[in-house]
Amino acid sequence: MSDSFSILITGGAGYLGAVMVPAFLAAGHRVTVLDNFLFKQNSLAAVCADPGFDVVRGDAREAAVLKPLVAKADIVIPLAALVGAPMCDADKIAAHSTNFDAVRTLLDLLSPQQRVLMPVTNSGYGIGEQGQLCTEDSPLKPLSLYGRSKVAAEAAVLDRGNSLSLRLATVFGMSPRMRIDLLVNDFVYRALYDRAVVLFEPHFKRNYIHIRDVARAFLHGIAQFDTMQGRPYNLGLSDANLSKWELCERIKAHLPDFAFLEAPIGEDPDKRDYIVSNTRIEATGFKPAHSLDAGIAELIKGYRMLRNSRYGNV
Repeated sequence: MSDSFSILITGGAGYLGAVMVPAFLAAGHRVTVLDNFLFKQNSLAAVCADPGFDVVRGDAREAAVLKPLVAKADIVIPLAALVGAPMCDADKIAAHSTNFDAVRTLLDLLSPQQRVLMPVTNSGYGIGEQGQLCTEDSPLKPLSLYGRSKVAAEAAVLDRGNSLSLRLATVFGMSPRMRIDLLVNDFVYRALYDRAVVLFEPHFKRNYIHIRDVARAFLHGIAQFDTMQGRPYNLGLSDANLSKWELCERIKAHLPDFAFLEAPIGEDPDKRDYIVSNTRIEATGFKPAHSLDAGIAELIKGYRMLRNSRYGNV
C-alpha cells in the first residue's frame, strides 16, 4: 500500500469523526463518510470543498449500503455506534444492531487485505482493582450494554486479523458535532453556567483524552499499522487518571467561582472506576499533544458560543 489511503468511516459525521475527517484529509488520505445524520448535523460542511472527501447518507447496518463503499476502501474505521450507557439503554435493540451487528456485517464484506482500525471504549474495564493500572491484558468486565456491545465488537475485529483497536479514555474537547454530555465537557459546561455540580461517588476514577489526540492516534495507527496490528491499545493521558473530585479541582483552577460537593445520598448510574496504563501505545512512539488543562481552556471558549441542550446524545 502507498502512504495515501482510501478510508471509509461509518458514523464519520459524529463527535469524533467531525475532527478526524479533516485531519485525515490534511494528511493526504481520501475519506468517504457513511452517516445517517441522526442529529441533523452539518459537522462536515467545511470539508465538502475537498476533492478527496465524499459523503453518503445511509444506514451502516445495511449490507447493500456498505458493499459498494467497502469495495473502494483500503482502510475501514467503524465509528458508527450508539455511544454512552444512557443512549444504549434507551434503545437496546438499536444499540446491539449498530454497535455489534453492523460491525459483523462490515467484517463479512471485507477482503483479508483490507485493514480495520476500531475505536472502542476503555469502559470495558468496568471496576478496576484498587491501585492497579488496567493494561490491555486486564480482564474486561463491562458494566453497561454500551460497554458489552463494544467489547464484543472489538473481539470480532481483532479475531479477523489485519486490524487493531484503540480503547479510548473519556474524550473531551470541542468538535463541530459537539457533545456536552461527556464527563469533562459536561463538568466544564456546568462550571461555567451553573457554577456548581453535585458529585455522586466523587472518588470514582477515570482516564481522559483530547479529541484531537484521538485523531492523531488513528493517523499514528495507520502509519505504524504493520508493527501495531493485531492488538488493542489503551489511549489516554497518562497524567490524567483522575477522580471526579480531582477533575473538578482542575476545572476550578480555571473557573474559581465553581463549587462542587459530594451528594449525601444517591449513586452514579455509571459505576466505572479504574485507572489505565497507556504504556503500550506510548511504546510505539505516540505521545498525546493536548493536556487536560488546555482542553478545559478550549471548552470555556467554546461554551461562550454554545448554550443549547441539543449538543448531547440523550
